[in-house]
Amino acid sequence: MPPMPHGLEILTIPCLSDNYAFLIHNAASDETVLIDAPEAAPIQEALKARGWTLTDIVLTHHHDDHIQAVPELRSDGVKVWGNPADAQRLPPLDGHLTPDTQVTLAAHASHIIDVPGHTVGHIALHIPSLGAAFTADSLMALGCGRLFEGTPDQMWQSLQKLRALPDETIIYSGHEYTAANAKFALTIEPGNPALISRVQDITRAVAAGIPTVPSSLTIERATNPFLRADIPELIQSVHISETDPAKVFAHLRHAKDIF
Repeated sequence: MPPMPHGLEILTIPCLSDNYAFLIHNAASDETVLIDAPEAAPIQEALKARGWTLTDIVLTHHHDDHIQAVPELRSDGVKVWGNPADAQRLPPLDGHLTPDTQVTLAAHASHIIDVPGHTVGHIALHIPSLGAAFTADSLMALGCGRLFEGTPDQMWQSLQKLRALPDETIIYSGHEYTAANAKFALTIEPGNPALISRVQDITRAVAAGIPTVPSSLTIERATNPFLRADIPELIQSVHISETDPAKVFAHLRHAKDIF
């Protein structure tokens, strides 16, 4: 993982049974930004242990396991940010994260990416100066979110946007689903050497109780079947007549749903 700029730290916080929240702390500006709010207690414990004061809460989408701790964490001076197009399903917003715009969080420029599919209002954040993308339940480690509201075409387009980020980008996704995703990925590309190696790494990490999130975009491109729906080797491996990547993606997503 590339080093953080001086004075910057990103902390991964396990929440609930398999969620992740992330704290971005800038010592120079004394700002601490929370990405998603699944559970208050572990987030509050992390803040207290480091002497950090929460300044901002960023919400990627409206599902309860990403927003339910906002009332406990919200206090005077804490600004809650989210997609204004989804405001009716989010806690009251103080700041807008409008897709295809840029905001400053923790004193760094953050690009807002529209990533519908899992939900229609889902957004991701790319912070180029940190080499980080917070993708929640859109692009996940070796997977992608279920299509609860969006279409396969929408999700494929969303994943293409994320796949196009710089090689060095680290992907901070919302759940510890990697081991289960790996089992499915192996059914799609059992001969993929990068995937085989990654699965070995995941097995060791899980056994040691080490989070498998975040992950690198470079590794996701090489191993995540949902990013590879336009790769000839993957298309051949799924044994379907379709070659349209969006339809190949739809086939993969359905296969994972019933896996």
